Amino acid sequence: MRSSRSLFHTVAFSTLLAAASFATSTAHAADKITIMVGGYEKQIYLPAKLAESLGYFKDEGLDVELLNEAAGVDAENQLLAGAVQGVVGFYDHCVDLQAKGKFVESIVQFSQAPGEVEMVSSKYPDIKSPADFKGKSLGVTGLGSSTNFLTLFMASKAGLKPGDVVTIPVGAGGTFIAAMQQDQIQAGMTTEPTISRMIKTGEASVLVDMRTVESTRQALGGTYPAASLYMEASWVDAHKEEAQKLANAFVKTLRYINTHSSAEIADKMPKDFYVGDKDGYIKALDDGKGMFTPDGVMPEDGPKTVLAVLSEFSKNVKGKQIDLSKTYTTEFVKNVK
Repeated sequence: MRSSRSLFHTVAFSTLLAAASFATSTAHAADKITIMVGGYEKQIYLPAKLAESLGYFKDEGLDVELLNEAAGVDAENQLLAGAVQGVVGFYDHCVDLQAKGKFVESIVQFSQAPGEVEMVSSKYPDIKSPADFKGKSLGVTGLGSSTNFLTLFMASKAGLKPGDVVTIPVGAGGTFIAAMQQDQIQAGMTTEPTISRMIKTGEASVLVDMRTVESTRQALGGTYPAASLYMEASWVDAHKEEAQKLANAFVKTLRYINTHSSAEIADKMPKDFYVGDKDGYIKALDDGKGMFTPDGVMPEDGPKTVLAVLSEFSKNVKGKQIDLSKTYTTEFVKNVK
């Protein structure tokens, strides 16, 4: 009798264990946070893959999946559709979306400069400033993307009208390079490591440089906070614990970037990110590391510059009342120890 009772208890305990294990795994699966990155091989979005590589998400007990999307505007659409919980993309989408009645906020500000460059094909030495864009086709990652915003702003600032230029979505990396080689675009906006690749081959040169805070102020009239982790405000309000853990992981990553050499950082990245030129990747990172914030905090004068840029050409934003305090929060990054 004792042995059968013992057997019963053993089976019952095993069943309970299995049920608990299933419940835990189900809860774990439900707790997955999916973040879409607007091209995670781009150095401007380096903190996303670096946080994963350093194990900082796991350290926080988070199950984070990073998805890759070449254009930030497509990532934004996935967020609004509820397919992902967060986007690593440009902060300016938070301002643009509020003008459309959608409340999205940056919870960790990765950079204080766009890290973007307007490149001109070597076949067009006559393009010496944005005023020369008239009648030209200009490459952007996607229509409605941040590169599109910045390109239209530069054209408008140079006195050009909306119909004077055509922006063409060509993505980044190989597709951007091919578009310029085939003369589909005469100039275009892109990031590292594409910039260094094109300079190295002599196929293009830099017209407007926005890789540092100083050069960005010259080009745009102020600090332009760019790469960030942004999420719907309603999700953040309902998931403060997860938002804090994400902030912890990303702020620790930003601290790592600010305290380690470009070579050490490059060693943590997937080898295919180097595109066959690790030394070039490291040099590009050396040149551009200054764009990253040390602590994830929004630069004080940044949101006003972004609003001014968007108001210059965007019918969505022009004349609208935008509450900038609802486009970002420092609540979480300031709690990181």
